[in-house]
Amino acid sequence: MQLRFIWILFISLSIYSQDKSKQLLFVGNSLTYTNDLPKIVEHIASNFNETVETTALCYPNYALVDHLKEGKLQKLLKTGTFDYVIVQQGPSSQNEGKQMLLDDGAKIKVLCDANGSQLAFFMVWPSKYYYHTFDAVIANHKLAAKTNNALLCPVGELWKAYDMVKGQETLYSADDFHPSKAGSFLAALTIFNTIYPDKTLKDLPFEMSQTWMTSKDSFHSIIKLINNKNLKK
Repeated sequence: MQLRFIWILFISLSIYSQDKSKQLLFVGNSLTYTNDLPKIVEHIASNFNETVETTALCYPNYALVDHLKEGKLQKLLKTGTFDYVIVQQGPSSQNEGKQMLLDDGAKIKVLCDANGSQLAFFMVWPSKYYYHTFDAVIANHKLAAKTNNALLCPVGELWKAYDMVKGQETLYSADDFHPSKAGSFLAALTIFNTIYPDKTLKDLPFEMSQTWMTSKDSFHSIIKLINNKNLKK
């Protein structure tokens, strides 16, 4: 009888553990796969004893329309595996990019709804050369998320706020567009916070971020910005 009870308890704990895990599908381009952002999200989750498993469907210079034309996205979604589908394309500050976010986002939303997934838009940032378009980048991603009744990972908005604080570790890599390791960490932490808004980010130790960040002050600035964003909701 005792052995049977232990076996039932083991099965119950296993099922509970599986129920806790979340499957994330990242759909995007080099702004996502640089520095392996999905794996950073997994690492952050592990610090909260959460199990996150990620799959990345990301290719250079791809927009959402390219993923839809290729067809791999549809096949992956039909498996019904993913809890969240996090989509990302270029800054999309101009009308063409805006319409892609809206129209192709709507098509992906239909696929997500049909297969039990929650759609989330990963708001990016412009290159330094086009920094003057930042407000349009933010506005277009907010509109796409609202119009398509999807989650918004406001990475770009927090990126801009972080940039306003002087003397911080740079979020841009040498090409002034792709993220530095610190930029990818900010993005990953924002995405994690969107999926797990109840987690207290200030509990994260700086040491867990040192693969991607060198400045403790910059690390705490990112935590503070995300916390302030949550308070304003």
